[in-house]
Amino acid sequence: MKMHFCIPVSQQRPDALGGRYVLYSVYLDGFLFCRVRYSQLHRWNEQLQRVFGNWLPPFPPKHYLAMTVSMANERREQLEQYLQNVTADPNVLKSEVFIDFLKLVQLNTFNITAKPAFLDILLPGGGRIGVEILTSDTTERVLEVVSQRIGLCRELLGYFGLFLIRFCEEGKLSVVKKLVDFELPYVSLQSCDMDGCTVGLRKWYMDPCLDAKLMDCRVAVGLLYLQAKEDIDKEWAKPTQAQRQKLEALQKEDNQTQFLELAREVRHYGCVQLDPCTCDYPEPGCRAVLCVGNNEISCCVTLPDGQTRDVTFQLSRVKCWQVTFLGTLLERDGPQRTLHQDLELRFQYSEESRWQWFVIYTKQAFLLSSCLKKMILEKMDKLAAENPEMQIEVPEQGKSKKYHILQNQHKDYTSFLLRRSKVKIAESDCVFRNIKEEDL
Repeated sequence: MKMHFCIPVSQQRPDALGGRYVLYSVYLDGFLFCRVRYSQLHRWNEQLQRVFGNWLPPFPPKHYLAMTVSMANERREQLEQYLQNVTADPNVLKSEVFIDFLKLVQLNTFNITAKPAFLDILLPGGGRIGVEILTSDTTERVLEVVSQRIGLCRELLGYFGLFLIRFCEEGKLSVVKKLVDFELPYVSLQSCDMDGCTVGLRKWYMDPCLDAKLMDCRVAVGLLYLQAKEDIDKEWAKPTQAQRQKLEALQKEDNQTQFLELAREVRHYGCVQLDPCTCDYPEPGCRAVLCVGNNEISCCVTLPDGQTRDVTFQLSRVKCWQVTFLGTLLERDGPQRTLHQDLELRFQYSEESRWQWFVIYTKQAFLLSSCLKKMILEKMDKLAAENPEMQIEVPEQGKSKKYHILQNQHKDYTSFLLRRSKVKIAESDCVFRNIKEEDL
């Protein structure tokens, strides 16, 4: 599926010859990923074309005359669509020409040189290990180093991921984002512009049944056990009193396998817990605590009268969703490094035989969107394994299409919007526009 790339702002900068050029601020999952010129992206596209030929998406053409504001807006939109579309091809994502370029622009954007470094990794349960890496190592490479250090089977790496995790008040943890494979963890940590952040290892799948695939690896079982225990201690997973007593007995016996078997029956086991947020259901302004996983979004909503209500949205009844940025993007010293201050995720949901929009206001909107995508991919993989020739319907904006799973053809059904009415234009030469990422 496509990545959450967007280019919500560009700036004009003077060049060495007295002219001016446009510098594009590229955001990934709401964080500033890099700043690049059109000429850099153009050369990169030419390199990709030598490898992949005409399979690449169209790249915005060169303009040999001065661009108007509307032309600049169109180019930025085209570059944005190009980044989203080119990252939809897994073959491109794994290629050296793709990874090497993005490594370079990440380092250059934040003035970090490629050199040996030490990275502290938070493990499930609160333990930590230090690993020696390069500042230019990708998430995929750092994950390999971590797995070698702790003895995790290499073939199980796909079930785990590296996350940006923040320590909040009273020792509470907040999962900020999932680091993508071509991202540089060292750079992302240094540039996130948030206090109390660290890189952490967590399992990365939303279906608890996938635990079974890890049971033959002692280290993997230990990681799952520690994460399950931590989630229960933090009340992210909510066992009944009877389940809690049995789990405590198994914990004293250090019977990790049976502990996990019972934990899979616990409410919200294996789900990703989000920070407290606001939603518009059952009425606007309600406070809510969300967790997502096991093909559902579960909300504990606090009503204006102080009463709470549990609401569950099934993924199978979600038609589409979109992430929208509502706030201002510029500070006095230039574009801010995150879009997390004013985000909403709205999704269209079938309730009582009619489609209805629900809105969640959360700074973790991109993380929630990534979890929804992950659940869809796992569901498709499961259906494909059961019947490789069957057809499934993938919902999208206003219609549905059938695809053969065997051909691995699927379409995302999310979008990212920048609400123009609430964007403040700075005095510098910055261009804003209404951003829409079709089929992100």
